Amino acid sequence: MEGGKMLAACLLCWSCTVRVVTAIQRADMFPYGTLSGDLILAEGDDETSRVLPLPKPLYFYNSLFTQLYVATNGIISAMDLPMEKQYVDDGFPTDFPVVAPFLADIDTSGGRGHIYYRVTETPSVLNRVAQEVHRGFPDAKFTPTHAVVATWENVAAYEEQTRTPGPSNKVNTFQAVIGYDETDSYVLFLYPKGGLNFFGTRPKESYNVEIELPARVGFSRGEITYLIISRTEGPHYSVTSDEQSVKNLYQVGNTGIPGIWLFHTGNRYSFNNIIPASSGGLIATLHSGGHGLPLDTTTPEYAEFEEYPDNTFDPDNQEEEDDYPLTGGDPEFQPAPSGGDHSESLKPAGPDAPSSPPEDPGRPGSYASEDVPLTSEPRYGSEAAERQYAPRNLPEAVAEGGAQQTQEQQPQVPLEVVDVYPPHRNEPRLSPGGHVVSVDEEDVDFDTGVIQYTTENKETCARFQQQCSQNAFCSDYTTGFCCHCRPGFYGNGRHCLPEGAPQRVSGKLSGTVIVGSTPVQLDNIDLHAYIVVGDGRAYTAISEVPEPVGWALMPVVPIGELFGWLFALELPNSQAGFKIAGADFTRRAEVIFYPGNQRLSIIQTGRGLDDHNHLTVDTVVRGNVPFLPPGAEVTMDPFKETYQYYPSVATSNSVREFSVLSADQGSESFSFQLKQNITYRDCRHDNRATALETLQITMERVFVMYVKEERILRYAITNKIGPLGAEPTEPEQVNPCYAGNHDCDTTAQCIPLEGQAFQCQCATGYRGDGRNCYDIDECAEGLSSCGAHAQCMNLPGSHRCQCHSGYEFGYDGRTCVDMDECSSSPCHVHARCINVLGSFQCQCQPGFYGDGFYCSQQEGQTVRPKSQCEQHRDSLQSGVELRGWQSLGAFIPQCDSDGRYRPLQCHGSTGHCWCVDSRGQERAGTRTLPGTAPKDCDRPDEPERPKTHCEQHRDSVQTTSPEGYPVLGAYVPQCDANGQYTPRQCHGSSGHCWCVDNRGQERAGTRTPPGAARKDCDKPDEPERPKTHCEQHRDSVQTTSPEGYPVLGAYVPQCDANGQYTPRQCHGSSGHCWCVDNRGQERAGTRTPPGAARKDCDKPDEPERPKTHCEQHRDSVQTTSPEGYPVLGAYVPQCDANGQYTPRQCHGSTGHCWCVDNRGQERAGTRTPPGAAREDCDKPDEPERPKTHCEQHRDSVQTTSPEGYPVLGAYVPQCDANGQYRPLQCHGSTGHCWCVDSRGQERSGTRTPPGTPPTDCDRPDELERPKTHCEQHRDSVGTTSPEGYPVLGAYVPQCDANGQYTPLQCHGSTGYCWCVDGRGQEKAGTRTSPGAPPTDCDKPERPKTHCEQHRDSVQTTSPEGYPVLGAYVPQCDANGQYTPRQCHGSTGHCWCVDNRGQERAGTRTPPGAARKDCDKPDEPERPKTHCEQHRDSVQTTSPEGYPVLGAYVPQCDANGQYTPRQCHGSSGHCWCVDNRGQERAGTRTPPGAARKDCDKPDEPERPKTHCEQHRDSVQTTSPEGYPVLGAYVPQCDSNGQYTPRQCHGSSGHCWCVDNRGQERAGTRTPPGAARKDCDKPDEPERPKTHCEQHRDSVQTTSPEGYPVLGAYVPQCDANGQYTPRQCHGSTGHCWCVDSRGQERAGTRTPPGTPSVDCDKPVPVAPTQRPESVCERWRASLIEHYGGKPEPQQYLPQCEPDGQFSPVQCYGETTYCWCVDQDGREVPGTRSHDVVKPACLPSVAPPTTRPLPRPDVTPPTNTDITLLYAQGQKIGALPLNGTRLDAAHSKTLLTLHGSIVVGIAYDCKENQVYWTDLSARTINRASMAPGAEPEILINTNLVSPEGLAVDVKRRLMFWVDSNPDVIESANLDGSGRQTLFDTDLVNPRAIIVVSSIGTLYWTDWNREAPKIESSSVDGRNRRVVVSDGIGLPNALTYDSSSGQICWADAGTKRLECISPDSSGRRVIHPSLNYPFSMVYYRNHFYYTDWRRDGVIAVSKDSSQFTDEYLPDQRSHLYGIAIATTHCLSGIH
Repeated sequence: MEGGKMLAACLLCWSCTVRVVTAIQRADMFPYGTLSGDLILAEGDDETSRVLPLPKPLYFYNSLFTQLYVATNGIISAMDLPMEKQYVDDGFPTDFPVVAPFLADIDTSGGRGHIYYRVTETPSVLNRVAQEVHRGFPDAKFTPTHAVVATWENVAAYEEQTRTPGPSNKVNTFQAVIGYDETDSYVLFLYPKGGLNFFGTRPKESYNVEIELPARVGFSRGEITYLIISRTEGPHYSVTSDEQSVKNLYQVGNTGIPGIWLFHTGNRYSFNNIIPASSGGLIATLHSGGHGLPLDTTTPEYAEFEEYPDNTFDPDNQEEEDDYPLTGGDPEFQPAPSGGDHSESLKPAGPDAPSSPPEDPGRPGSYASEDVPLTSEPRYGSEAAERQYAPRNLPEAVAEGGAQQTQEQQPQVPLEVVDVYPPHRNEPRLSPGGHVVSVDEEDVDFDTGVIQYTTENKETCARFQQQCSQNAFCSDYTTGFCCHCRPGFYGNGRHCLPEGAPQRVSGKLSGTVIVGSTPVQLDNIDLHAYIVVGDGRAYTAISEVPEPVGWALMPVVPIGELFGWLFALELPNSQAGFKIAGADFTRRAEVIFYPGNQRLSIIQTGRGLDDHNHLTVDTVVRGNVPFLPPGAEVTMDPFKETYQYYPSVATSNSVREFSVLSADQGSESFSFQLKQNITYRDCRHDNRATALETLQITMERVFVMYVKEERILRYAITNKIGPLGAEPTEPEQVNPCYAGNHDCDTTAQCIPLEGQAFQCQCATGYRGDGRNCYDIDECAEGLSSCGAHAQCMNLPGSHRCQCHSGYEFGYDGRTCVDMDECSSSPCHVHARCINVLGSFQCQCQPGFYGDGFYCSQQEGQTVRPKSQCEQHRDSLQSGVELRGWQSLGAFIPQCDSDGRYRPLQCHGSTGHCWCVDSRGQERAGTRTLPGTAPKDCDRPDEPERPKTHCEQHRDSVQTTSPEGYPVLGAYVPQCDANGQYTPRQCHGSSGHCWCVDNRGQERAGTRTPPGAARKDCDKPDEPERPKTHCEQHRDSVQTTSPEGYPVLGAYVPQCDANGQYTPRQCHGSSGHCWCVDNRGQERAGTRTPPGAARKDCDKPDEPERPKTHCEQHRDSVQTTSPEGYPVLGAYVPQCDANGQYTPRQCHGSTGHCWCVDNRGQERAGTRTPPGAAREDCDKPDEPERPKTHCEQHRDSVQTTSPEGYPVLGAYVPQCDANGQYRPLQCHGSTGHCWCVDSRGQERSGTRTPPGTPPTDCDRPDELERPKTHCEQHRDSVGTTSPEGYPVLGAYVPQCDANGQYTPLQCHGSTGYCWCVDGRGQEKAGTRTSPGAPPTDCDKPERPKTHCEQHRDSVQTTSPEGYPVLGAYVPQCDANGQYTPRQCHGSTGHCWCVDNRGQERAGTRTPPGAARKDCDKPDEPERPKTHCEQHRDSVQTTSPEGYPVLGAYVPQCDANGQYTPRQCHGSSGHCWCVDNRGQERAGTRTPPGAARKDCDKPDEPERPKTHCEQHRDSVQTTSPEGYPVLGAYVPQCDSNGQYTPRQCHGSSGHCWCVDNRGQERAGTRTPPGAARKDCDKPDEPERPKTHCEQHRDSVQTTSPEGYPVLGAYVPQCDANGQYTPRQCHGSTGHCWCVDSRGQERAGTRTPPGTPSVDCDKPVPVAPTQRPESVCERWRASLIEHYGGKPEPQQYLPQCEPDGQFSPVQCYGETTYCWCVDQDGREVPGTRSHDVVKPACLPSVAPPTTRPLPRPDVTPPTNTDITLLYAQGQKIGALPLNGTRLDAAHSKTLLTLHGSIVVGIAYDCKENQVYWTDLSARTINRASMAPGAEPEILINTNLVSPEGLAVDVKRRLMFWVDSNPDVIESANLDGSGRQTLFDTDLVNPRAIIVVSSIGTLYWTDWNREAPKIESSSVDGRNRRVVVSDGIGLPNALTYDSSSGQICWADAGTKRLECISPDSSGRRVIHPSLNYPFSMVYYRNHFYYTDWRRDGVIAVSKDSSQFTDEYLPDQRSHLYGIAIATTHCLSGIH
């Protein structure tokens, strides 16, 4: 190439201007020779090695090669080489692939040198290759797996014998090393010093011309084939161009080492041409004034080089990152050392300066692997000889994605080096490369003319975009590329997080800390952090910290400060650290304690983001810390830290003070100095300003705590970052976004507006209004970026993609590409591996047989008898089964040498593997997919995870017949490793392929036939044109049964490219063809049978003759069901060209044939079975003998319904040639066989099931009595379907011991009973409904009347015993006469009849209309009107008496005219008509909608109520217009409200509902039972058990009224307890549960396997947690929604521990409500506004063991203390005046397992009282140190919340929000009484004003919230306020004004009002989310759920004045004031 031709000139120019560093020696080459395992190439002039197979394929350029050849002439090729004369004297390019370290005419004949070569996996070789590549390509992520080493040692040039008297002694030595992994290859050329002595060779055919050709060095791809037969030159690359450039090969290099050349030579995905290394340029230092390279050169150029071994970035080895010293103080530019030459100070170290660690002198360019030792004082020139420091110009920093900058391009920067800790005594000295630097672009000359940057080796987005985050985009710049986060995300581009979302950090902490003189080892203990990005709060927790270290590390707040810097709240013109550093960084800090001078080093390394987008940070601490006494408290005042920013590093230096309070020492003050730097990778290619920047971190609150009992060390810091001095002086001027006191959701971003205004915007990946945000499930909503062969995994705020089994991520990190499983050699040594998409196949080589995983030679069969395994194997291996079928795709068992089944079996075609037992039976749960590691078959079986929908589908398909033959044609779904459907599915038999969604449903338009180009299943569906009629018809045909079998015989229409019917249609199974019109209708007379000449469908139709009887018969047969299934078994008559019956007719399914007459009637005696010789139908009939009984029986069986459907399952008797019953009869559908006598009666005891040998019918019967009529009737009822399912609803007669009908018969399913006579016939008038007393069947009966005969003749049960729905059954009175009014049970129509049951004209009324008075006589009849004729002409009953559903019947008024409004009885639609019955446009309304007033113009209609919306959302009609049976349709009254009683029209169940339509428990009644009185209030019933609540909470019906299939319903015993074994009705899985219904781990069994004995104990892994009810319910609903719930659909929200979240919402709406611990809705909590209800949890979070003693630790020296409840503790917050004294806050009482809600204080006894929602108790404790809690009340409490103490009357009052009561008791718990138990819905807060003896309480009923009052004895109850309130959570008494004040979470206001409801005023208009409140000295103090803290509000200024946020973030509940003495007006 052109660049190669320029290199020689460049090198010649450089050789005059550079000082060359010594070249490598031979000892520096890679090891070679026979001792290293090398092969030796044969001596000769033109030798080529044998093929060198590669263990894994190699990418050269972008082509894959699996073998190499080494040749004499200095080259390596991937193809066998031609004769040398075809290439040795030619230049590049070559015709074949070439790696040429020295291509010349070399001759090793006569022992002149040796050529060695090998493929190696030796770690030392691979490690060195990796080092060289990382040096030359710093950003490469390359770990070689194999290397090819080829060495030419002392080889000579070819010389003609006639030219020279003897051989020359010039010999060359050189080496080529190819290193490669799965995606990349790199090549090293090594030329040792003295290794090149000749530089070219003479051509063999030079014809005495003295010419020498220089050697060629470089690469050539070889010829490339295109367009199948054409070829073109491939790319090539030359390193040398003339003799001088060859001479320079050992003098220079491109890796930083003379004589070593490195090139990137291939990539799996995208590769254009060779890329040379660029890390060091040529090993030279330019003299001043030296000439640069010409600007127009295209040969790769190399920047000048000075080696800094530590200055490389290895993302996989953080110890090799850029190391920077700690820089303290403000940096400034300093002059050079005095006396020094400034220009000299810029020079790099000379050749003698050490450039690598002395411990490895033999390895060029080795890397430092330890941290740089740092000292505390700056040192300059005088130490240069002893210790190498970085000069003030930046070494070659590796900027992101670009070429390295040269030394002269770097600015000057001051350098200060500090020691973090002294190096260990025995550690070697370390290289000091890579120190703190700064760049000022004014000092950088980018156009010096000395070295020019070229794009030859520039890194670009096209090649390296995979280094960017999936939420970033890549931009190319002049010098390289940069990554930038997309809008909505923040970070440095390599790592991006959603803006506004909280962030989690996880990692490990390790190291050695010396406390005093005691060393303590910390071994990888857990560190977790949680940062609320919206307000800058960072919480850090370190667990399992030993006690001495835990106390001592409390002052070491800098451990947690890192997270504050990364995610601080940003003030204007600032950036938090994560936007600069991303997730890859190293922080080195040193903490020096005073006065003891102890030193502690902290190294924190960011390891990136994990699969959940959590930041991973590892921390190492080493050094000394001062001892702190146990129990000490550490406080630290707020402080500010200044950070200096340089390129790739941020530094700070500060001094902190802290106080230690201990019991022994009192309060002591200490300090420490913090020096730190944070190094990271930045990107400078986008030319942004690089001026020095200074930012300030303000740490407003610092909290530290060590919990001895839990061994947890906690830090809590609030952080803000901004420019120096940027904060305003007045706090009220700060926007809430910058102050952090906004009310945005924790997953929302606060956007500041003008002044105090701001806007809340949900973080990326969340949805909502900003104050309430919900995670978006990108996977369920189809918003993921995952492509084909990938599975989407949802994460909070984001998602990630995971490749399916058999695939791996490609170069872009996003696309899943096929994994080459063959590279790991999975097949047998005598088999060939074939890689296919997502899998692989193994095929035995010729001469061997087997499945490819095990292959055996065909000779040498054993003489011992074959084992079962061998017989099984050989019967399939031979290729022919016993029946002669070819065994394609059959599984061939593998047997060991003894003939036993191998424990691991694999299928050669599919690649599946599984374990088997000694009988060859598969062991459940051991099957693995192709490409995955097989199971260890020596391990016992483990319980398997439940099968996914795909796996169940796949495994349900029967691919092998009972005899073991493969079932061809079955479609088997393909599932990935996780059990999900692969995006592309293919049918193995037909070859069709199509794309599917995650539910396995075919994506429309993606099906392709075999051989056609397949659709790209990764592309989203394009908007497609609407389907045509043909396409809808075609796609509606179901060609596969639900079980996965192909449905044979289905006719599939053929459509052209435009979706129109092709003119000719053919039936694929029968072979018939016919012509159709454009509507797809068959054109008469065009049908041709298979093999006949087809009609020309382009010819117009001839005048059509009328259809003949045969044609009408043929066309009336229905061969396809309405759902598109083919109707199998239907007989279709065959007609000749004239439309007459062909003489012979055959049944296409059964194969029977017979002769017919000209009317199509079968001629007796002509029927022949399939395979028998057919009768000659042209012979006249012989005189016909009469039909025998058998023949009459056989011919009477109805095998086809009147509509043409085959009647499946009918038994057809078999008769012999004489018409007699065959002795053995068999049922064609069920497979049962039995013997019969001569009358065809079954002989008792002879019936055999399918698959068993039939009885020998020639043996005589044993004597038994004949079956009676009843027994025959009973035994003939089919109670099992042909598929083996029970047939529900069939009536089975009951017979007594003598076989006679019992007088009383009952239907087991419906519950009806009736009397029968001796023949089993029902006796009229004896039928009773379920629940009614049965008739006395011993009474004599009267004859049946006409009505009773009519009624009893109606067929309500099909011949098979099924109930017939929709039939009209006449109603008869007690005397058997027709009741005057008759009604149709299904349609609801009613009419009057005469005494003969005939309808009286004009009396029919539709359902819901006023019925006619049937007692009034008929008026004289007038002629029928048009409406009446129309109405009466509608056929509502079929000829067989069945009702015709869905027909529209016009409604006529009394005069016979059309009523103005017409309604369709089935669909429910209504419309207006004119007097001719024509519909008036625009008046049609759907069912349930407000109907149009047909007498007046349209008026605006009122909004629909909830009931009407529910009713109208139910789909009662299918898209085709059929009524949808079984849907529940709510009933609404005229006002749109739910009627109190609701009934299901299909099932007949009825129940009572409340005003929200919710079913009232215990009111459901079955059909026929007495209905509940829905006006009566609910009666008290025994409380439901947990099991019953669980069972009843399962939603078995969807909101639309459809049954929810697949829901798990718990099983409870008679006492309401969980049965020990639970089973899932749909999946068949069973498992054991404990008394709480929790699954016992390890007990789950799949269907068909023996269940575990639930009475035995089962070992449970300690870390396993079974799936909770909430989680199971959520998973089942997601499956019900098809994996994609709509935003408004309900999904249960579960806590991390599996419990129900207290607040539940419909999707992302604000329609929310509270639930209890079992997920049941708390009445009165539903909200429809933007504020969620204030729901309380009822289950305490899990606790950590060991638990501390719950004793009191009161605050010291405080007069006024706020007591607040926070879940499992009561906190104490002292007041200093009216200010919150956060520094002295502490935990008063820890109560693990509790949920403390209400709290009150008794100032007389100094005791605190509280309610416990979890334990359901009321408790108290003295405020004295060490006091323990006392339980006062622990019975009949459900949800105790608010609590108040009357100190004057010594009473306490509380509210219980579940039973909705207010109670009181004495302070010791005695004297309990209920004050109020009515007119309460959600009572919460309660206070008592002792001075006046008045109670006040709030009720936050969402429908009607209010605040009420009464006297303390329960009298004088009244409402104080009910208007303008929403969620009145908090309540207090303002003693100064005598007003009642409340804080409202709904209106967000704090308001006060006088007890007489006057003087209402607003104190504050915009609170966050208040819960509880107290008043003290003109200030309100309330707990806030948004801030999770205590907020102070001034009554005078109406402003927030103070805030306290506890270190542990969780909701705060009640709050109270504790005082040392009782305050007047308050207590």
